[in-house]
Amino acid sequence: MKGSFTTLPIVKDTQEGRVRKADWGGLTVVLGEAHVELDRTPMFKGLPDDRCQCPHWGYVIKGSITYKFASHDEIYNAGDVFYAPPGHTLIFGRGAVYVEFSPTDELQKTLEAIARNSTALANNR
Repeated sequence: MKGSFTTLPIVKDTQEGRVRKADWGGLTVVLGEAHVELDRTPMFKGLPDDRCQCPHWGYVIKGSITYKFASHDEIYNAGDVFYAPPGHTLIFGRGAVYVEFSPTDELQKTLEAIARNSTALANNR
């Protein structure tokens, strides 16, 4: 299987950014682009410690991504390969472009929380 920034299905396309996603062999691959700085912290509300509990492995193609843990922050810049263990929030820097791999079953729990929080935020606008 293979995919690219032109062939994977788009699952989100807004002024904030674009996300392409596919599930392959128990892993989810995400190709993402952030058009603006995006603090995703509010999206994890309701998960344990209000933090993502899914591990991620990835590569930053352009820009930066900051994973925020209870005890420290880890900043990954263009050219960095990373592993982000469970227990984080994150901030995408403006212009960040990345590829990320996550266990599909664990990621689904996070995506369900994100969907609930996105709906709640949209209803409060």
